[in-house]
Amino acid sequence: MAQDTREIQRAELFKTIWGIADEVRGAVDGWDFKAYILCFLFYRFISEDIAEFIDEGEREAGDESFSYAELSDEDAEAAREDVTKEKGFFILPSQLFQNIAIAPDKDPELNVHIKEIFNSIEASSVGTASEDSFKGLFDDVDVTSNRLGADLTERNARLAKIIEGIRNLDFGSVRDAHIDLFGDAYEYLMNMYASGAGKSGGEFFTPQEVSELLARIVIGDRTSLSKVYDPACGSGSLLLKFAKFLGSENVRVGFFGQEINPTTYNLCRMNMFLHHINFDRFNIARGDTLINPYHWDDEPFDAIVSNPPYSTKWVGDEDPTLINDPRFSPAGVLAPKSKADLAFTMHMLSWLSASGKAAIVEFPGVLYRGGAEQKIRKYLVDSNFVEAVIQLPANLFFGVTIAVCVIVLSKSKQDDRVLFVDASEEFIHVGNKNKLSPENIQRIYETVHGRSEEEHFAKLVGIDEIGGENAYSLSVGTYVEKRDTREKIDIDELNKRIADIVAREQELREQIDAIVADLEA
Repeated sequence: MAQDTREIQRAELFKTIWGIADEVRGAVDGWDFKAYILCFLFYRFISEDIAEFIDEGEREAGDESFSYAELSDEDAEAAREDVTKEKGFFILPSQLFQNIAIAPDKDPELNVHIKEIFNSIEASSVGTASEDSFKGLFDDVDVTSNRLGADLTERNARLAKIIEGIRNLDFGSVRDAHIDLFGDAYEYLMNMYASGAGKSGGEFFTPQEVSELLARIVIGDRTSLSKVYDPACGSGSLLLKFAKFLGSENVRVGFFGQEINPTTYNLCRMNMFLHHINFDRFNIARGDTLINPYHWDDEPFDAIVSNPPYSTKWVGDEDPTLINDPRFSPAGVLAPKSKADLAFTMHMLSWLSASGKAAIVEFPGVLYRGGAEQKIRKYLVDSNFVEAVIQLPANLFFGVTIAVCVIVLSKSKQDDRVLFVDASEEFIHVGNKNKLSPENIQRIYETVHGRSEEEHFAKLVGIDEIGGENAYSLSVGTYVEKRDTREKIDIDELNKRIADIVAREQELREQIDAIVADLEA
């Protein structure tokens, strides 16, 4: 029944987003539109969340008919300090989404009022422990922008359509939605604007199935973790899989991440709240992880998952001090300036706890390229940190059709072998993309977790073999032989058939010659 409800809610969400897009088509660029939809989903969520939180408290105190949404702003002010301390923010009754959404098309200054509300929500956290979690949270949604329309009337009309669409989502309470509201909305929007996703799709959003696989691999048999981390966290989808599989309370200290892009940094913080991760349970920073890592005081981490940008540029050896950075110095060389992939890998390895595990999505070139990257692989292999390398199917990611791979790192391996898994055929085709099915995920996970071998699928290879004749190549195809799907031909049977054909041909010629001779007689 829950599955049916989930699918119904997901279909309702997609229908609503499409309807809103149809209303504002041509006015708002796809990527801007994505931010508007997600921001107003978030605004609805925190409005309902704070109203239900206050209502529950009052009803437990005996006032069964209490409704915060109907309270005057003056009376509500008395609760500001206590609510802000608990929730990290405060919204006056008149500012709640459910009140603004009653008749947004009747408000001639709708965009001004929305801007004031967003500013007020952010300001409510200033000077409190939650300030960093809310600072600049709504910066990417400019409700006064002429991108919404040429004049005030046009802008407000489009804004009202967005609000009405989000209002009409029939989930009962957003709090009780059975789906991953934000993740599903994000993925659907990425599909809608797939042509624009190429500039950043693979970096900004990891498909939920891939996130699930990575999280399961690093969790393994563990039922709780202390701290989880993603140094290129995007919208937070990878981090939040730990909350799904373990329960957020079983990530005991919290969720940590860093993101360089301001838009996805804001979306990640919203996503944490949408998944009921309170402000004191997450620490998401903005900045360049490789040059200015934020979480020195929080490392090491029990579990690290990441899909860092593929072959992006970084300062590399232009900054001679980086070779002394404890994250990079063990390899004795820095990742190339044009390809930062293994710089991210070294950073994650450095911040991994002694009993921790990391699963990192990598561009395939890092597995076999020479030069500095080969030297870094040599360090990883010789130090016995590489637990597994998984070749994923092609065309899983938005804007990225190549087949990426996953490197699994561990500082507490029980043997000196690397498991290579060729999962390139483990997919189903959905629309114009490939996708990992639950069965695909389960097969890959069980193989990695059990370190089991299977012909044409998985093989354990000693580090001496990797470093010897294979020159530290970690390419899965070097070690796992592809299944020969060509038709098998029995040469003896083929020769017999040819001989039979020749004999029959000779017989026919003799018959034809006899007929011709009779005709000429």
